[in-house]
This record gives sequence, structure tokens and C-alpha cells, in this order.
Amino acid sequence: MYRVGLGHDRHRLAADRPLVIGGVSVPHEKGPVAHSDGDVLLHALTDALLGAVGGGDIGEWFPDTDPAYAGADSSELLKRVIATIRERGWSVVNVDCTVFAQRPKLSPFKPAMATHIARILGVPDDAVSVKAKTGEGVGSVGAEEAIDAHAVVLVTRDSD
Repeated sequence: MYRVGLGHDRHRLAADRPLVIGGVSVPHEKGPVAHSDGDVLLHALTDALLGAVGGGDIGEWFPDTDPAYAGADSSELLKRVIATIRERGWSVVNVDCTVFAQRPKLSPFKPAMATHIARILGVPDDAVSVKAKTGEGVGSVGAEEAIDAHAVVLVTRDSD
């Protein structure tokens, strides 16, 4: 049995905040305004995984009203979700992600992001695709007011 999950996340950007995308620190003068570390890519991926297995969404699992998740490392949150998914008998087949940011240019960081995600998910590096797009100067991404990410994941039910 196979299932597909789709995830999306968006965060406003503000000056003098750290920017972490896909578990990788990216030098930039702006970072996300968020309750956790604001890793837009891992948040989208977490939602995609939860959606694929009918597990709700990231806000249900890690509410931004809970002080326990203030400044939380999104890699650790993803690890908790993937452990639960495995306990329920699911494995990740592959992941396809896109980050939308006007700046900084993300090409130099994409391989490290994909490797980081692959390690957490327990899949080969080539089972994780990370792409980056600009906002072409349009909308909140193009105006450098926000950063977005989309993720699609394919999971399979492990054989009994």
C-alpha cells in the first residue's frame, strides 16, 4: 500500500534572526518569525508525512501555544514524527521539496539539506530532492517578507 502526503509552510521574515532550512544554518540577515526554530522546509515535510498516514498536522503535534516547543529544533520534531510513523508500520519511499525564497540563493546548501533529511528519514540521499525557487520579485516571497516551502512524500506500508 502506498500513500502520498502534501505539506506546506510559510513564515514571515525579520532582521537579525537565524535562518535554518532543512536542518542547515544558512547565513542571511533575516530569519523566520516562529515559535520554534522556524525551519520552513522541515515543517512542510513534517506536515506531508503526517498527512500521508492520516496523522493530523504539525500544529496538533507541536502547538505554538505550548512553551515546551519555544525555540524547538525542527529536526528533533521530525525525528519524533518519523519514529511514530515507523511504529505504525510505514516507511518513506521518497521526498520532493521546494523552498521559495527571494534571497539568499540556496543552491550551495541544497545538497546538505537533502543529506540531513535523508539521514532523519532513513532513506538514501537520492530519495530526497530539494529544490529552490525565488519569488521573481512578486508577492511576500518576492518582497523578502516571507519564506515558503512545499513537500510531497510517498510512504509505503511495511509488510507484516
